[in-house]
Amino acid sequence: QKNIVKINLVCATEMNNNEPNICTTLSCLSLKPTLEDACSWSISFEKLMKSPSGRSCFRQFLRTEFSEENMMFWLACEDLKKETNKTVVEEKVRQIYEDFISILSPKEVSLDSRVRDVINHNMLEPSSQTFDDAQQQIYTLMQRDSYTRFINSTDYADLLQSLSCRNQ
Repeated sequence: QKNIVKINLVCATEMNNNEPNICTTLSCLSLKPTLEDACSWSISFEKLMKSPSGRSCFRQFLRTEFSEENMMFWLACEDLKKETNKTVVEEKVRQIYEDFISILSPKEVSLDSRVRDVINHNMLEPSSQTFDDAQQQIYTLMQRDSYTRFINSTDYADLLQSLSCRNQ
């Protein structure tokens, strides 16, 4: 039987987005992906994004591609949608704009001019839907671009192999 192997990919704590703490070694006992969960990620991007451990692992992969801001933005938009207090919504909208939309931000996400125009218009009356078009564009970008590389990566294969070994 193989020794328990540290997984390079899995899955750092996501402190800013209330994601569960996914342990970075297979020797931990809580909140890591099961083999079944990890295998389901290759079925569809939607399954990956619905899984807290999937989002965490994918975010770690995006970090290696220098595009982690896409997941950070998507998660911030999801958090914004849950907010009902108007004052808090306005503050979160402002913060998301500064962090991910502003051309001055080091974490600026790549959006086309049409979506930027929609955001600028929506900023006149901020709401929990201010970034809906942008969030969809970033989701589609991650799905079409990074997701395929993640599923085909050695990191993902190593994760599946390590989880498979653990189940034996």
